[in-house]
Amino acid sequence: MLKVFLVEDESIVREGLKNNIPWREYGYEFTGEASDGEMALPMIRKIRPDVLITDIKMPFMDGLALSQIVTQEIPDIKIIIISGYDEFEYAQRAIRVGVEQYLLKPITRSALRKVLLELREKIETEKEQKNYLETFQNEMKEYEDYSRRNFLEKVFGGVLSVQQIYEEAAKIPLELGGPCYNLVLLTLQVKRRAPEFTMREPEGFDRVREALFRYFMRFPEFLVFRWNISLYGVLIQGEADRMEELEERCVNNIEKICLEEEFSTEWYVAVGEAVERLSLLPECYTKVNHILAHRFFDPGRHILTEKDAVEFLPGKDTKSFESVDSAKVNPEIIQGFLREGTQEETEDFVKGYLAGVKDALDSRLFRDYLLLNVRFTIVNYMEMLGISQQDVLTEDDNEKVHDVSVNSGDLYTYMQELLERALRLRDRENENQGKRVLNKGLEYIEENFSDEALSLNSVAGAIGVSGNYFSSIFSQEMKITFIEYVTKKRMEKAKKLLRQTEKHSGEIAAEVGYKDPHYFSFVFKKTVGCTPREYRSGK
Repeated sequence: MLKVFLVEDESIVREGLKNNIPWREYGYEFTGEASDGEMALPMIRKIRPDVLITDIKMPFMDGLALSQIVTQEIPDIKIIIISGYDEFEYAQRAIRVGVEQYLLKPITRSALRKVLLELREKIETEKEQKNYLETFQNEMKEYEDYSRRNFLEKVFGGVLSVQQIYEEAAKIPLELGGPCYNLVLLTLQVKRRAPEFTMREPEGFDRVREALFRYFMRFPEFLVFRWNISLYGVLIQGEADRMEELEERCVNNIEKICLEEEFSTEWYVAVGEAVERLSLLPECYTKVNHILAHRFFDPGRHILTEKDAVEFLPGKDTKSFESVDSAKVNPEIIQGFLREGTQEETEDFVKGYLAGVKDALDSRLFRDYLLLNVRFTIVNYMEMLGISQQDVLTEDDNEKVHDVSVNSGDLYTYMQELLERALRLRDRENENQGKRVLNKGLEYIEENFSDEALSLNSVAGAIGVSGNYFSSIFSQEMKITFIEYVTKKRMEKAKKLLRQTEKHSGEIAAEVGYKDPHYFSFVFKKTVGCTPREYRSGK
């Protein structure tokens, strides 16, 4: 039932309308009345009716003044003005304040019935369209996240001018108006020891990710985004004198949320240094990546800053071979980097790894131990991924090892080259694995896109991977989001059915995965540019 409210200073007219109109029969609930606008306004604010019927001439506050205030506060309300004055200027003023109908006294029951039924149909149609739009926008939200990531990749990569940054941000749309900026990077993944568990995630891990996004999306100072399957970022923007406070809030809330699921979640946060220009964001990104690379050397430290990165370089106080802490050359450090590191982090990782044993490298015995430790750890780990030793080591590897061992060759260069090669092979294997998963997913979608219950998570579950993993590889490989792809498939089939069959819109809607034919028509027009009927007729 729609709610209606009546304002009329003539009590006879007011009582007549209240008691003689079968409101429920017309789809309305009579929710209140008042004798003038001043008395009516607080009641209207409380009741928030769908339709307001008001006289135009009243003491204290007339109908036009009331209508002007009400339409500003309740934009969706429909207003019917009634008056005994057949004057054009009233009609003009009524239209200007957004009045739907203008009726002259005496009002007949049939005239009011016609207006009420027309307004009910209009209100219901508008509500339906609003609900459809909200549903459609929620479905397309994944596209916004994808667009945001692509945009930020360009910003941090330094490929956009400041003017282009603002132009691209306006298209998304994205607010970038802070006089000062900083970047916080967060690695977030399931606690694991072996690489074969990359595609499965426990429930607690999902809760952490969702809680993080929910928190940061509440505040305009924080722009949260997903960089890849395990790396997330928060771009902080605000006044320079507030940046320290905002950074602290950001990090504290990340820590609080992650610690709630510490048994299933492995996380590290790197805090950059604030910059006062958008054009300096690439430098900020490079620096925070450098800081994040030090997470491998102190697994117990989850929050990293530039100061921390310098302070906990392993073995900075080492004076000789005998004083080297064996924990600092633990094979698990290399394994951790092979699992989670990136090509961009390799140089920082090798510098940090060797900085702790710099003085001991003068000992050939220790240099040989370190060299073989690194070499065998990399080879063994890659074999776990199904990559052979022959693929990991170059043909002249024995010569390079001999040069480093006997002639005090460049251990740094050898280690960096070997790790970079291993990560390229790892990424290629992950890409191949991702493509296999994606192909299984595409096959499942092809067979089931007409199922209304189809979702990203249902596809991921059917092929045995997590929704987060499938979403990441889908958008990366397809250059389109999951919902866009499924919608496109459905619309292609709908267009074919409209061209080649006489089935009505409701039948076609059900056949392509939409239970509600009206929502199907709404999506069709949004994506194709015309209604199903117009498409069928060739318009």
